[in-house]
Amino acid sequence: MKKRFLALAAITISSQLCAQQDSLRTLDEVVITASKYPRKQSETGKVLTVITRRQIEENAGKTLAELLNTVPGTNIIGANSNLGTNLTTSIRGAAAGNVLILIDGIPVNDPSVISNYFDLNFIALDQVARIEVLKGGQSTLYGSDAVAGVINIITQRAATGTRNIQATLAAGSYGTFRQDAGINGATGKLTYTAGYSHLQSKGFSSAHDQTGNSNFDKDGIGQHSGNIRLGWQLSKRWQASVMGRLNYYKADLDAAAFTDERDYTVKNTQGQLGTGFTFTHASGKLHINYNFNYVERDYRDDSTYKSSPYVDFSKSNYIGRTHFAEVYNNWIWKDWELLAGADWRLQNTLQNYFSTGPFGPSISALNKQMNQTSPYASLVYKAVPRLHLEAGGRWNHHSEYGNNFTFNFNPAYQVSSTVKAYINLYTAFKAPTLYQLFDPYSGNADLKPEKAKVGEAGFEWKPVAGLRTRVTGFYRRTNNSIQYITIDPANYISQYTNISRQDNYGVEAEASYQKGRWNIDANYTFTDGETRSRYDGTGAPLGKDTTYFNLYRIPRHLINLQVGYRVTKQLLIRASLRSVSPREEFIYGGSPEKLKAYALVDLFGEYRFNKKLRIFADFKNITDSKYVELRGYNTRGFNFMGGVAVQL
Repeated sequence: MKKRFLALAAITISSQLCAQQDSLRTLDEVVITASKYPRKQSETGKVLTVITRRQIEENAGKTLAELLNTVPGTNIIGANSNLGTNLTTSIRGAAAGNVLILIDGIPVNDPSVISNYFDLNFIALDQVARIEVLKGGQSTLYGSDAVAGVINIITQRAATGTRNIQATLAAGSYGTFRQDAGINGATGKLTYTAGYSHLQSKGFSSAHDQTGNSNFDKDGIGQHSGNIRLGWQLSKRWQASVMGRLNYYKADLDAAAFTDERDYTVKNTQGQLGTGFTFTHASGKLHINYNFNYVERDYRDDSTYKSSPYVDFSKSNYIGRTHFAEVYNNWIWKDWELLAGADWRLQNTLQNYFSTGPFGPSISALNKQMNQTSPYASLVYKAVPRLHLEAGGRWNHHSEYGNNFTFNFNPAYQVSSTVKAYINLYTAFKAPTLYQLFDPYSGNADLKPEKAKVGEAGFEWKPVAGLRTRVTGFYRRTNNSIQYITIDPANYISQYTNISRQDNYGVEAEASYQKGRWNIDANYTFTDGETRSRYDGTGAPLGKDTTYFNLYRIPRHLINLQVGYRVTKQLLIRASLRSVSPREEFIYGGSPEKLKAYALVDLFGEYRFNKKLRIFADFKNITDSKYVELRGYNTRGFNFMGGVAVQL
């Protein structure tokens, strides 16, 4: 591992500089996610990308998944498929569930899902003020699942002494309509934020019709999202807040790849309640938070159109509940900064499945829970000019497997006023999920956590005014990877087992150039990886340890390019390119299938009449490229979204 990482670091230092986001334009921008308290980005070596509110507005025709796809090393698989498609988040080739989603710094998961990941379809972009994508193993600060990184979605907040009302009306291809409205403000010691979003789309057939004449039906979606947050200034030093969020969508589904279904639907609900207190003292701030997250997925297939001879009717319900509580404090002194805290999380899932047919009736139920308790601390040393040293650790106690420990070490050195170099070393972990532990057919109560060692090395460079660049090499080795394997072929018995080792490595190169009316952002990511196991990707035994490629659906080469030109003070025009190299698609029980490379070209225009009124149009895939994101499923051809936004 050490030799490979050192070689990769050497390649990194000599690599050509390519490009990306607004976070590079302001090296001294204050960020939250890297340390859990405000710090200048120039003071940390952690690799973090910021998407600002202005950038969100200038991507008004896109979904959250499409916007995240512009971040180097990030792949939201399903982002270009039908609205409501199951989305898988990957950073630097990590498997599903190895990227932790935060909403306002609070972890959100779905314990009813096999890999515990959160559904990004729930998040409406109009309710988002800012996004911070922090890469690398972040388990010291954020616990389980933060193996490849975290995505912190920071929602709209009220500005003291102001009141803002905003609304958006948009329409586009596939019978898509979107309406958003929100208000935030302050009065006396009270701050308030509230928002509502509605999305409706007729969509298209999610499953691909291989014959072209089977008359597959359209799969639409209807979604409602609402949120509210209240804050009180209890005293000069104490603040309190309470929040609630409710998201719901109903989507039409197809039976499987290449297979239509007429009356198969899912109703997904996410509810969140939370409260928090902060106490400001002379050296920093104390935070006390509690959050409850509820996710329910309800599937029903009662169609007279039978896509399978084995099931006449099916209904399944999956509920995931998460309680999260934390307390942490930061202190800032002349030469030192300290963060210390602890969190507790309890996860529960209730799952039911019922079907009728030749194999039915089939009824199974799962009702299990687990909890974790974790104290952690992080220390920053800054007494030496230009040098920032950060180190931290977390001790985690899990109710099922016991204890584990993670750490991070992050030195960063400001070589000159234009160059910063950094090396980041992390360990991270992913706890086995409730399904992997307790499923009555495939669960394994003896599972241990997946443990990763993560390394990064790179530099940021500002050679001339308006140009900022960053190059980062990364390496991640995950031991005890949980794999679904066949343990008794004669009786068709399979089980989750800690059996494999996974290695992923690559390079990210990014730059941002801004001069006059021009703004150019670009990035290139190279990602590679392999698995070493006695079982292949389908769980079949190989007889001995074997190494094979493991980046299913992840491109080795990925390029994003955005070129914007401000024609006038009011008019912005931007062209975007996303180039994706060939990928391999996993096929259970068969050999992987090669998915062809593709390139997407988008064109965006925005006209701001004044600070209160703007119109926008986003033309996507303007060359009408035919490509595959998920084998057996359709992607969007040429499509557009346009609308008007008002802010009072």
